[in-house]
Amino acid sequence: MKKMTPLKLVIFDCDGVMFDSMDANRIYYNHLLEKFGHPAMDEEEENYVHSHNVFDSVNHIFRNYPGEIEDAHKYRVTVDYTPFLKYMVIEPDLKEFLNFLKPKFFTAISTNRTTTMPAVMKMHDLEPYFDMVVTALDVQQPKPHSEALVKILDHFELSADEAVYIGDSMVDREHTAGVNMRLISFKNPELPAEYHVNSFLDIPQLPVFQELHR
Repeated sequence: MKKMTPLKLVIFDCDGVMFDSMDANRIYYNHLLEKFGHPAMDEEEENYVHSHNVFDSVNHIFRNYPGEIEDAHKYRVTVDYTPFLKYMVIEPDLKEFLNFLKPKFFTAISTNRTTTMPAVMKMHDLEPYFDMVVTALDVQQPKPHSEALVKILDHFELSADEAVYIGDSMVDREHTAGVNMRLISFKNPELPAEYHVNSFLDIPQLPVFQELHR
């Protein structure tokens, strides 16, 4: 049996993993649509904006109003996201899991959030727990492209075999597939992944972590 490469780096998605942010995303993007006199998102659009970056999300929900896309982008940059942060619910066992990881592992975030990420981190006192945060603003090609993962791996001088990504969507599956990184599917049993969990406290029991103790 092939010996597993020791794990050194754990990378997190933000929305749907660290936070239940469906309500925050729904309220925010519906606000943009309402501003321009359009109906709220349907279920497909809600799922889309939950896993894509803000640029693609605005383009998608305004795809039927192409003449307004540019104005929608101009308006969104004027919107203060702070009032929407209260709708983001942190996973109850996230910090307990982060305390388990530190200092044994490097930790990073690869997210399609943009300017809102620093406020999210500060509001929940998460800055000390992460060694690196890469948002859609930090790369030329956001998720599902793997550029962010390459950037993170290069920073720590590690290979994909020495890392694992925690995600919840097909965007995350494509994100990791580009560098052949293992994926832990978080609360999504239907997602193709090497591992599936229902909470952060399930993760230390996975083979990729147990290998460290053999």
